[in-house]
Amino acid sequence: MHHLGLTRSSLKPDHLLQTPNTFIRTPLPGAEGVEFVVHVAPQLGARFTQMTAEFAAGGTLGPAPAQRFIYLLEGALQLTVNGKDHTLAPGGFAFLPQGPPHTVRALASSRAAVIEKPYEPLPSEANQSLSICVGAEASIASTPLMGDDALQVRSLMPDGPAYDFAVNTMTYQPGAALSMVEIHVMEHGLLMLEGGGIYKLGDSWYPVQAGDFIWMAPYCPQWFGALGKQPAKYLIYKDWRRHPLGSWG
Repeated sequence: MHHLGLTRSSLKPDHLLQTPNTFIRTPLPGAEGVEFVVHVAPQLGARFTQMTAEFAAGGTLGPAPAQRFIYLLEGALQLTVNGKDHTLAPGGFAFLPQGPPHTVRALASSRAAVIEKPYEPLPSEANQSLSICVGAEASIASTPLMGDDALQVRSLMPDGPAYDFAVNTMTYQPGAALSMVEIHVMEHGLLMLEGGGIYKLGDSWYPVQAGDFIWMAPYCPQWFGALGKQPAKYLIYKDWRRHPLGSWG
């Protein structure tokens, strides 16, 4: 059925809202039995790549040319790294530094959010190494954002000066909202996981729901409020802990 070109998707100079009715799948090198929805990439001006990887049972994902973060949306994945096997269930995640060889194999038909970013070392960190991290979101304690118990954050990445990006989940109870319109130097990739609400991006207002993807460029004005009778939840990336002028020390 044709919908006469109607979509909630929108591309502006400082943001992208990409809704599932505009997703296009593509194969990528290094993967077998996997199709990718490439949500954002350097071609748009981003300094990272975020994709949804859709695995057939037995599909495999090989090493990345950058740091990689994986969050399992549905299905089951087996991650093999440094000779060890790890099984990811929905809500499971893994951070893989740039360099260590690894493979990801689908134990069943699966979908995963995949974030990749070239590492930005600092001279003072030349001899530091990043740790592989495998975990489950449910095992991480949540903390209220700015003291608001209706807005809970779970930090999925290790933190410390060596790490140059962060990935969190944020859960809003119905009616909860950010306490301010944020404008900052970090850029974001955001995947709506549950529920919905209203997002302000730049000078535009968008209804958003589970399955939508949002990219926010540095300094894009941004605000979210949850609507409906169920909590709203999203997975959000930001670059982190690096000077705007680049590596120095």
